[in-house]
This record gives sequence, C-alpha cells and structure tokens, in this order.
Amino acid sequence: MTEVHTLDVPGARLHYEVRGSGPVLVVVGSPMSAAHFAPLADALAAHHTVVTTDPRGIANSALEDPTVDVPVEQRADDVVAILDALGAGTADLFGSSGGATTGLALVARHPDRLRTLVAHEPPLLELLPDREARRAATEDVVATFHAEGVGPAFAKFMAAAGFVGDDAGAPAEPPPGPPPSEQDMRDAERFLAHDLLVTTRYVPDLEALRAARTRIVVGIGRDSGHLLTHPTSTALAERLAVEPTFFPGDHGGFLGAPAEFAEVLTKVLAG
Repeated sequence: MTEVHTLDVPGARLHYEVRGSGPVLVVVGSPMSAAHFAPLADALAAHHTVVTTDPRGIANSALEDPTVDVPVEQRADDVVAILDALGAGTADLFGSSGGATTGLALVARHPDRLRTLVAHEPPLLELLPDREARRAATEDVVATFHAEGVGPAFAKFMAAAGFVGDDAGAPAEPPPGPPPSEQDMRDAERFLAHDLLVTTRYVPDLEALRAARTRIVVGIGRDSGHLLTHPTSTALAERLAVEPTFFPGDHGGFLGAPAEFAEVLTKVLAG
C-alpha cells in the first residue's frame, strides 16, 4: 500500500509517497519524479519504509513561482522537511543523477540526518578536468531549448551525456514506448530551462562530506562506461577516497531491472 502526502513548505507544495515498513529509506532523483522510482520502491518495501518524492517544480510538487530556479541546496532542505514531517530523525538515502547531488548537499548541510548516502551517478561536471568544455556544451543545450524547443535540445543533451546511436556520434533514437505525456513535456521543459545548469554546476563541499559521520557510497552502473556520469562519479569517489560500488544497468538501471537493483542496494545499505 502506498500512502500519498503533500507538505506545504515556503515557496512550494511537496508531493511525497510512503510505502513499506522498516528503516526509513529516501529514494530521490532529479528531474525524475516519484513515479520513475515506483518499481524500485515496491521492490525495496519489504525491508524498508521507502519515501519517494517529486522534486520541487517537477510533476506534483508545485512551485508558487514556476519561473525560479531551485538550487540543489533547496532540494536537500526539502528532503529534510519531509523527514521532519514523518518524524524521522535519521534515514538512509539513495539518490540517482541529480538526486545524488541532492543527497550530497543534504550531508553537507545536515550531517546528522543521513546514516548512509548512496550517490548513484551524480553529474558533477565541475569535478572534471575538461569542465569548461562540458559547461559550454550544457549551456548550448539550454540555448537550443530556448531557440528550438525540447526535441532538438534533448538530442544535444543525450549526445553530450554519452547516449549516442551510431559510430558517427548521432544522438540515440528515442526508446520504444508510448509518446511523452503532457506532464512529461512540462517536466522536460522545467529541466531544460531551470534545473540542468543548476545541477551540473553544483560543486560538492568535499571537506564537509569527509568530515560527516554519514557513510557515503558512490554508485556507478555496470554498463555506464560510455556515459558522462561514469567519469563524474569516479572523480567523486577519488576525492572521497572510496571505491565505487557497481549497480545493475546504466544510468537508469533502476528502471530496467528494479528487482535486481533493489537486491544490490539492500546489500549495500546493510553495509
């Protein structure tokens, strides 16, 4: 059974969902919504109280002013507000992609709230030696969105991220399945206009992360060697002096094999 909740916070109304029983585990992405993590959350719910949420400005988490950017630090504070509403003093957190940056900010800002953070493929472009080129490519994606719309911008985004189709480097074809919904398109527009630059320009507070009591696990997909998030995750692991932990699939491995992914994550959390 999944309980659906809303929480009013300054500037927004947050949507979050709770299922299962056991130690509290927050599962969060960005720009991915709670719906993207539902299969994984279901697989984890036998051993955890799993909390998923729509990040501020995405899906059902509405902003009072939808034109504003949401800093990574604000996303972290929103997770803490949800934990407070649940009466959970501490929790574990699995964050994927932009959700991993949310988790890193949470540990730095609220070092006593997380027992274990699993940061799965954070897109920390500022840790890369070619950060200036990567920053320029990301700015070009955003400029393309404003000039040409979601489709051309996402083609450039997918190519820059490493999701390419042929040897010539053409952007990958869209995956099979139903066409994007109106909500999917609104979330894509939000991501390109307001979230992409904020997330990829985030610089983790490495000193605070090293000093925190939180156990930090850096996760990388076993099939992510061709993706930009492989070197960003490796760079984070090196700076924190931890060995990466490998998970099924690639950047979206939790979608393709949620049961297998949940099994690995459960073992990682058990330490």
